[in-house]
Amino acid sequence: SLRLLSPQAFSPTVWHFLSILQEHFGSMAGANTYLTPPGTQGFAPHYDDIEAFVLQLEGKKHWRVYSPRTDTEVLPQFSSPNFTQAELGEPVLETVLEAGDLLYFPRGFIHQGDCLPDAHSLHITVSSYQRNSWGDLLEKLLPAALQMAVEEDVEYRQGLPMGYLGYMGVANSDAVDARRTAFMEKVQSLIKKLVDYAPIDAAVDQRAKSFLHDCLPPVLTQNEKSQSVYGFPARWQDGGPCDVDILITKDTEVRLLRHGIVRLCNEEAGVMLYYTTENSRVYHKEEPKFLEIDPEYTDSIEFLLSSYPNHVSVDTLPCETLEDKISLATLLFEKGILTTKKPLVQM
Repeated sequence: SLRLLSPQAFSPTVWHFLSILQEHFGSMAGANTYLTPPGTQGFAPHYDDIEAFVLQLEGKKHWRVYSPRTDTEVLPQFSSPNFTQAELGEPVLETVLEAGDLLYFPRGFIHQGDCLPDAHSLHITVSSYQRNSWGDLLEKLLPAALQMAVEEDVEYRQGLPMGYLGYMGVANSDAVDARRTAFMEKVQSLIKKLVDYAPIDAAVDQRAKSFLHDCLPPVLTQNEKSQSVYGFPARWQDGGPCDVDILITKDTEVRLLRHGIVRLCNEEAGVMLYYTTENSRVYHKEEPKFLEIDPEYTDSIEFLLSSYPNHVSVDTLPCETLEDKISLATLLFEKGILTTKKPLVQM
């Protein structure tokens, strides 16, 4: 098979399709395209760590799908190695996809596809929900909770009991010993208390930050282009491009381009606003895009989020001064985060 990676980088249609799916799922949506000659098979049987949607574009392809073989293979975190036919049972689904057909198989379902002798196959596989489980969230959350607990609660900093190595461990697991019981109860108590220190919202914000880095940039309609910074014409002066003045006033009506394109995160370095409008259509080609926001602007960002999809006048932003309101609105407009109700320039 010939595999074309990231067709969204070349096809506006795929880009638009995936941008809708990533917003719906709240998780990265990716794609690969596969062209397979007649009478051949591209990949051995395997399962993936993604939710997969196979859309047949041209020709035909014969598919066999198998249920997870064991409980440990249900909704796996990682993809499998290749399997032999002897390792598989009977398929739960066997079908031939023709142009326009869609096949879905969840994470952990083993699958294999091969071409019929008289037809080639061209299909696109769309994926989502990679590393997007409760376990993945807890991997970030629990270390942060433990760090906070150790800093704030002296019980976590108390020394381990003397002699515990002599009665704990696998070699002593069958022993009946009151010291073992007390040790186990102490550990269980400390683990239960971790919930009180778990920065759940902060951990979710960090996952959102990663998601925004994964995201495709939003696909703009003609109206959105004309009402955003992307509607500004190029200006040349002295043989080179020059900035165009963005004249935002207190009466200019603005709104977020899309609700899901920004995320406020409180970090050690300060308040950061992560955004997707300057992302590349090639996965992680650009570094994460963010602005360091004055903490006084936090209320204004939250106001814009809560007001969406309605427009609000710049004067209503809860900043201290009119100069701050116009400055913030101009900055967000320049980054493509804000649009105006009416175009600021005549095209």
